[in-house]
Amino acid sequence: MSKSLGSARHRALISLLIERREKAGLTQAALAERLGEYQSFVARLESGQRRVDVVEFLKLAEILGFDPKDGLEELGKIDCD
Repeated sequence: MSKSLGSARHRALISLLIERREKAGLTQAALAERLGEYQSFVARLESGQRRVDVVEFLKLAEILGFDPKDGLEELGKIDCD
């Protein structure tokens, strides 16, 4: 199994999260505050420097106001690298 960082699905996940954050009208700093993290945590996530685990994904979906199942279905349609 190849590494997920930089894969097509990982890039799609990042795009999804950025799009949803912007749609929610949140800055990286505001999202970080709601997560209980520093802004640099969100910046590393959005730049692709770190993975998002399942628990983080669920929390992000809750904060950003989207159904995590819909997000996963969307990501599942992406061809693997």
